Amino acid sequence: MYALIYDEHDSKNPKKQVISVHRTRQGAEKALRERQKDLDRKVWECNARVVWVDGKVRPGDVLLPGTFSTWRPGEKIPEGELYPDTD
Repeated sequence: MYALIYDEHDSKNPKKQVISVHRTRQGAEKALRERQKDLDRKVWECNARVVWVDGKVRPGDVLLPGTFSTWRPGEKIPEGELYPDTD
């Protein structure tokens, strides 16, 4: 299952809190865009990212490194930039 997690990229705090859970990457990416819009920030300023979790999680759960990955096993990884450098 895909999850949107809160991630400050702080190596001193490896725990990541689940913001929302989704069946598809598209659903999780939509939630990330909505969060970006609600916070009125760029995607990299939202401290959130989409990950794959092999198992059940709920919003509010805490994930440790090794319990999630950026891509689902077998998922096609896009090449090139996903977001342009300018607006």
